[in-house]
Amino acid sequence: MRQWMGILLIIASMAAWQGCGNTVHPGQRGLRWYPLTEGLTTETLKSGFYWRAPWNDIFIYDVRLQSYTETVDALSSDDLLVQLKTAIIMRPIIDEVYFLAQEIGPDFYPRVVKPELLAAVRSVVSNYPMVSVPEKSAEIASKVQAVVVEKLKGRHLEVHSVALADIELAKIVLEAVERKQAKEQEKEQKEFELVIAEKDAEIARRRARGEGDAVRIRSEGEAEGTKIRAMGQARAQETITKTLTPEYLRYKLYDSPNAKMVLVPDNLQVPILLNPNDGRGTGGLGTTMHAEEPLTGVGR
Repeated sequence: MRQWMGILLIIASMAAWQGCGNTVHPGQRGLRWYPLTEGLTTETLKSGFYWRAPWNDIFIYDVRLQSYTETVDALSSDDLLVQLKTAIIMRPIIDEVYFLAQEIGPDFYPRVVKPELLAAVRSVVSNYPMVSVPEKSAEIASKVQAVVVEKLKGRHLEVHSVALADIELAKIVLEAVERKQAKEQEKEQKEFELVIAEKDAEIARRRARGEGDAVRIRSEGEAEGTKIRAMGQARAQETITKTLTPEYLRYKLYDSPNAKMVLVPDNLQVPILLNPNDGRGTGGLGTTMHAEEPLTGVGR
């Protein structure tokens, strides 16, 4: 009987031992709480075993990096539903565990982090078309992380990274997207054909204008050439006319070998015919004069 009493005493002692102490494991921090006196202490307990009175307590916080995953439904920029899993890796800031316990408590993720994470994912995804979300998941995750970090400033929490995974696009949505893309491609093809037709018409108009300009330029050139030739001929004729003075004509008449001059002096009854170049002289005023028979009808 005494043996059994000893065993029960040992068991009770061990239970009391466990009930009057807490173990802080590696990667954790503890805060003492004295409800009857000073309340929560600012001293942070590192890993180890700590005694306490049965009416006191030790709050333990895990300060290691932890991952939390959420499935988020978000609308893309083209108002299509996108379902994606979002994982955030974070932890409390070790030196600020006391303030975290005072302001938020151990349930900091559901109270603070989760709402900010869901809101950030929906906000960022709304700026992307649905079809581009899978290929730009890393970019979207980076922007989501930046938003969450900004929102959690002063909350005593450290965000390590945010990642997107298992992006699901509904089949009905994919079919709608394919139809929409087909219509857009058809529209773009028609617009392209219209642009090509306008370009061809413009080329034809320019070619016609070019041919018309060539004909006009050729006609103007021919007219200008005719005008220049006429002006040249007129100037040449004017020059010749100015050159043929009475003195020049008398000289040419005298200089001609066939020229003959009839003189009718007032004191003579018969005319005198002069031949400047009769072959016996060199021409000019020193030539021989011959008197021929009177010419009937020659006046004085």
